[in-house]
Amino acid sequence: MPPEIVFGAGSLAEAAHATVRLGGSRPMLVTDPGLVEAGWVGELRHHLVEQGLTPVVWSELTPNPKDFEVAAGHELYRAEGCDVLVGLGGGSVIDAAKGIAVLAANGGSILDYEGVDRAPLPIPPMVMVPSTSGTGADVSQFCVVTDTTRNTKITIIGRSLVPDLTVIDPRLLTTMPDDLNAATGLDALTHGIEAFVSRAHNPLTDHHALRAVAMVTGTLVHTIDDPHEMTHRTAMAQASLEAGLAFTNAILGAAHAMSHQVGGLLDQPHGVINGVLLPHVIRFNAAADPAPFAAIAAALGLDEHRGPEPEAALAVADRVERLAREVGVPRGAAGTRCARTGSDPAGGGGPSATRACPPTHARRPTNRWSRCSGRRCEPRRPPTCPSSPACGPASPRSIRSTAAPPNDSSGSCTPSNSSRGRSCGPSRDPKR
Repeated sequence: MPPEIVFGAGSLAEAAHATVRLGGSRPMLVTDPGLVEAGWVGELRHHLVEQGLTPVVWSELTPNPKDFEVAAGHELYRAEGCDVLVGLGGGSVIDAAKGIAVLAANGGSILDYEGVDRAPLPIPPMVMVPSTSGTGADVSQFCVVTDTTRNTKITIIGRSLVPDLTVIDPRLLTTMPDDLNAATGLDALTHGIEAFVSRAHNPLTDHHALRAVAMVTGTLVHTIDDPHEMTHRTAMAQASLEAGLAFTNAILGAAHAMSHQVGGLLDQPHGVINGVLLPHVIRFNAAADPAPFAAIAAALGLDEHRGPEPEAALAVADRVERLAREVGVPRGAAGTRCARTGSDPAGGGGPSATRACPPTHARRPTNRWSRCSGRRCEPRRPPTCPSSPACGPASPRSIRSTAAPPNDSSGSCTPSNSSRGRSCGPSRDPKR
């Protein structure tokens, strides 16, 4: 089932009401030390207690959640007799909460569940409150955990990992450090671009992806210059949400397939690595199929979208690279070092993809046509951003996603509103 989404400044209290509706009495509040210090944990705990709940707070987490941290959280969950998971934080916190939920129902080690639909038993209810604007973990079917033995990241995929409810309160974004703000914003940008050019795209994911790309590109720098300006914070919160809705259904690509492995090796911010890799991946894929990148150029209002598609695609790569520089991301892997060993990443690393996170758009064939049920698909006009290049945020509201699950393998064609023809059901399988 898709998640219920509550969106708007001041909506944090809704997480407590949702916990009650889900049957909770002793929720486990998963968070991190920074959010405790910022005061958001205290505010949410107050709301939970007001609803007659007895929350157990666990904040023993580091960025890029580790396998042993998930195991420790699960031990506390069982020891305290908890019944609902409430995650308050960024992608690391939310992924850790998902991992604890998997272990609470299925036992074993979290590494046992790498892959697609490997956790068979129903997991406890989950309520997520994102405090960053980029990961999309609060609406996704993914859980990413660091395997500390192999120094790599594993991906767990399953529709049960989509939270029951996500509460998006843009106020929480105002206390993010600038580097975290930049990293998560670039992550959202990567989600939008990779979802749009994915072969598993569909008209709904195209709509969300293009809006997210335009909002991040037009807004991210403003949130760093003026962190407390709520119009831009709300736009970034919406961009993160829409990018999350896009990629959880269209899946991702080569930038993420490489980023997960580099991040596991270096223990560096996922979004920073994406910001380094994404321009190169765009240029690589555009050499085979520049058309979808030309549509992105149009959504961004780049003049090159009026010219040849290859030039438009290169302009998108340059714009992404310029944005990364503006928010302080290094130009290459040499700008980051391994947190465990101090080694240079150029010295080597793990594999660039796993069975759970393959690149779904690594170099397309030069013939863009897909064949569905033995017949050639017809192209349609490329989509454009539904409003201006800096698509404005929607007003606070409660919405419910209706996107189809990405593991639909009906084999039928779904009409597309882009020049990429139609997307076929079997290509949605993230293992393909």
